[in-house]
Amino acid sequence: MTKTTPPGRGSAAEVFAVFLRLGLTSFGGPIAHLGYFREEFVVRRGWLGDAAYADLVALCQFLPGPASSQVGFALGLRRAGWAGALAAFAGFTLPSALILFGFAMTAAHVSGPLGQGALDGLKTVAVAIVAQAVWGMSRTLCPDRSRAAIALGAVAVLAALPGAGGMVAAIALGALAGLGLGRGAPGTGIPVSGRVTPRQGATALTLFAGLLCGLPLLAGLAQPLAVADSFYRAGALVFGGGHVVLPLLESGTVAPGWVGHDAFLAGYGAAQAVPGPLFTFAAYLGAVLGPAPNGLVGATLALAALFLPGFLILIGVLPFWDALRRRARAQSAMQGANAAVVGVLGAALYDPLFTGGITDLRHFALGLAGFLALTLWRAPSWAVVLLGAAGGAALALAG
Repeated sequence: MTKTTPPGRGSAAEVFAVFLRLGLTSFGGPIAHLGYFREEFVVRRGWLGDAAYADLVALCQFLPGPASSQVGFALGLRRAGWAGALAAFAGFTLPSALILFGFAMTAAHVSGPLGQGALDGLKTVAVAIVAQAVWGMSRTLCPDRSRAAIALGAVAVLAALPGAGGMVAAIALGALAGLGLGRGAPGTGIPVSGRVTPRQGATALTLFAGLLCGLPLLAGLAQPLAVADSFYRAGALVFGGGHVVLPLLESGTVAPGWVGHDAFLAGYGAAQAVPGPLFTFAAYLGAVLGPAPNGLVGATLALAALFLPGFLILIGVLPFWDALRRRARAQSAMQGANAAVVGVLGAALYDPLFTGGITDLRHFALGLAGFLALTLWRAPSWAVVLLGAAGGAALALAG
């Protein structure tokens, strides 16, 4: 059993250092990021247990915004208060944001067989990271036949209804199934509600709604307000994060003529090559906007506007979520939702991670080596990431 440490016992500097390393090494998209987070904070550091972590993942999957960044924000909040939350966001986001900003300014890109091979290796090792997460979480969150059946049902829902809507439906149905089982007992909840008071939560929800409704009315007054409105609306209306936000960003930047279609696709390609959240694609788009603001100012504005709504709604929901979880019936529902989260991760392990990262038997062997290194040899995830990139480059050289 993983030993967990009490909340609020760390510093913002500690949180920043851990998330900076994750921001430099977490390849593979939001589902893979959740695997990296579990390995770092549940298994290695014991900041919280599997059940609490799965509850937090389930909550962030329900909310609009970048799910993995929201989970990281809440973990930083739990560990070191508001400074820790901001440190987690900065550490996890800055590496990829700076890389994509540099790409926008210099038009640098990864090319050649070695570069492409390294990228393929990173995709492959992301499969190993998520496989380890699914294996570990299933043992904790699906300990009996009923909850294993809920996880299997979640996979079936996603097979019939793929995409972010299917994820939300699978978790909601899992919660209903858990409620029917009625095996929950009153719990203490994820200990972050002391960091966010109900008044602060209500203020955050009011600000979230006010900006969503107010920015469109102000967009015609100045170009910076129009940019803020476009990126804020994309962040507020997307569920599931990651690639789901791309159509909204394209309609908000390419359609009005702010960014060329070719430039948009080039930035999207670069975003696949960097670690951290895909939402940092906003830094590239803000930097290459046709009308000012662009450059550093545009990148900062676009990045802040895209991430802000997801954090505001998370802050708004957290205090009420924790209070709800203290009820036995809510605990029953969360047991079912947690089992469904395992199924959601398992489905994502196959598609898009396995189908996109395992292209032949050689890459399967590389992914299996990464999985064994993580589970049997207890190698740190960052080392497995580096070895995966090197292995992918070696496979490319071998032809």
